[in-house]
Amino acid sequence: MAIIKKLIKKIMIKKAMSKSPMYLYGEDEQEEVEKYICDAFGEFASVFHELVSPDIHLDVCLIPPSDEEPYYKLVTLGAGAYKMNVPDELLDDKLEYAEYVIYLPENWNIKSNNETDFWPIRVLKGIARLPIYCDTWLGYGHTTQDDEEGTAYASNTQFNSVVLDFASNKRGDIRLKLSSGKVINFYEVIPLYPEELQYKLDNDADILFDRFKEKGIKYKVVDIDRKNACKE
Repeated sequence: MAIIKKLIKKIMIKKAMSKSPMYLYGEDEQEEVEKYICDAFGEFASVFHELVSPDIHLDVCLIPPSDEEPYYKLVTLGAGAYKMNVPDELLDDKLEYAEYVIYLPENWNIKSNNETDFWPIRVLKGIARLPIYCDTWLGYGHTTQDDEEGTAYASNTQFNSVVLDFASNKRGDIRLKLSSGKVINFYEVIPLYPEELQYKLDNDADILFDRFKEKGIKYKVVDIDRKNACKE
C-alpha cells in the first residue's frame, strides 16, 4: 500500500469543502482510550492538537522520555474512531479499529516544524487517514510509502516507507476492548529503507523482523542513521 501525496491532498481539500461525515469517539470511548494510552505507554505531557479535521479528529499524544524508557512516544488519538474496511474473512479477528505509535530518541527536536524533525508526525497522520481515503485497512505487517517514486521522508534520512508491528507497551497487550464493544488495535510504525521495503514485499513482515534480529539491529526507536538490514 502506498500513500500518494497528491491524491491525499486533493481528497482532503474536497472533504473539507463538503459535508463529509465526522468519525469521532463517543465521550466514554474517548476517556477509555486516553486512560489506556496513559496506562500502557505513559502519561502524556502534551498533545499535538489538530486544527482542521475533515473526517476524524486526529490528535497525537506526546509521552516524554523517562529513565526507564529514554525515548519519546507519539500515540495517535482519534484514528480508531473510524471503522476500516477489513476483509470479511478477517472480521472475527476484530481488526476494524486502530491507533498508531512511533518512538523517537530523546534528543529528537520534538517541537520543530522543520520537515527533518516533523516527518514522523506527518507519517503518523498519513497512515491514520489512509484507510479513510482509500477505503481499505491497515494491520500488522502492512507497509506504506509517501509516493509511487519512493521518495525519502526528509533530506536527512533515507527512510521512505514504514511497516506496522504490534505496539509493545507496559501492559503487555496490543489492543483495548472498549465498553461499547469496539476493539482498538495499537500498531507501532517502523521506518524502512527502500531495500528493506522490497525485502518485506518479497517475503513477509515476520521474515523482515527476524532479519533485524539476526543482524543485531535495534529498530523500535527511530534512528535515522541505523544500519540497513538489507544492504550489504
